[in-house]
Amino acid sequence: MNLAYQYKLLPTYEQRCRMDRWLDMLRCQYNYLLADHFDWWEMNRCPVNACPLVVSIAEPREKPEYYGQKRSLVPLKQERSWYADIHADVLQDMVKRVDLAFARFVKGDKNGKRSGKPRFKGKNRYRTFAYQRVKPDCIQENKVTLPKLGEIKFIQHRPVPFGFIIKRALVSKKADGWYVTLTLEDKSVPDLPIVEIQPTEANSIGVDAGLEYFIACSDGSTKQSPKFYRQAEEKLARLQAKREARAKGSKARRKMNERIAKIHQRIARQRRQWHFEVAGELLDKADVVFVEDLKVSNMARRNKPKQGEDGTFLPNGQSAKSGLNKSFADAGIAGFLNEILPYKAAKAGKRVVKVNPAGTSQHCAICLNRVPKELSDRWHNCPHCGASMPRDVNSGVLIKKVGLGVCLTIKRESGSTRRRSPRRTA
Repeated sequence: MNLAYQYKLLPTYEQRCRMDRWLDMLRCQYNYLLADHFDWWEMNRCPVNACPLVVSIAEPREKPEYYGQKRSLVPLKQERSWYADIHADVLQDMVKRVDLAFARFVKGDKNGKRSGKPRFKGKNRYRTFAYQRVKPDCIQENKVTLPKLGEIKFIQHRPVPFGFIIKRALVSKKADGWYVTLTLEDKSVPDLPIVEIQPTEANSIGVDAGLEYFIACSDGSTKQSPKFYRQAEEKLARLQAKREARAKGSKARRKMNERIAKIHQRIARQRRQWHFEVAGELLDKADVVFVEDLKVSNMARRNKPKQGEDGTFLPNGQSAKSGLNKSFADAGIAGFLNEILPYKAAKAGKRVVKVNPAGTSQHCAICLNRVPKELSDRWHNCPHCGASMPRDVNSGVLIKKVGLGVCLTIKRESGSTRRRSPRRTA
């Protein structure tokens, strides 16, 4: 089993200056190696039977790859002696980051999903360096020993579990200081197994996630989002206005940026802590949690532009959509459903099952008849059985029924009209 424990470092002034210098040198070399990848890609990405029309014809050269760029670190230290101050493992990890970023852009990950084009790192955008190997006994009392940095004091708010060995160290610079993330390994402890709990009516719960209610459960309970960003929005606006009045590059502007960054960091931590608390409450209620298989990135996508007959652009509702997108980001629905809730369920030996959300807002959870509703209709009133409840609670009940086997299908009526009618699968 592998674990990751993060501790706050308390480095001296000399250690802080040295780590800042390391980050700046690593950033410069990262940009240089990434530019080498882009240069080769622009010159050699066309088929062998075609010539590029947008770039000049250059002599073919070997593709930059991980081991070749790692070998270039030896002459780099000879030509630029200040790079010899950085530990070898830290430099090699930087090369690995470049190779991974470019490979995900060109080829994609193991699922074939490609990432966006890697960006060059500006100042203060490169904030992490890693030691791929550290001594197992690097922690002594309240100090951690890192190669070439020496002993650094840290806040050990929890001890390393007995039997686990420290394998890797990740040093990060955040808004409120330096942190070290230790990767711990114990081969005698198995990884968390995939739990196969058979869902039933009694041991499961359906959860609908949204903005009016952060979660609406099939048992009728709801929970609203605290809206941490909205609470701090006015203060952030005041500080950002003060920052713009400061001269660019001045010490006063830098200090104002630090204050703003700390507020954003506190907001993110508040949201994450609240998500963990909500996940714990849900898992205390049931062994199986049914949630919607949502694509929140599509829900927060910008509206398509509208163009009139004369070629001018017409209002497309993006101004109102911007506020909605801000609310999606403030709630953090994607992180809760895709990361925190499954992680808490795996540790507790329980299951999170994603179901198809199609039709869960357009049917009655009691009689399963179709009850069309607009997005602005926030209350469910069924004309067939008389059921009356909040729209999101109705969706939560339907999500649970769909997870237990009720399938909402599309059946054709006479003509071109269609309706959704339920049928129960065997």
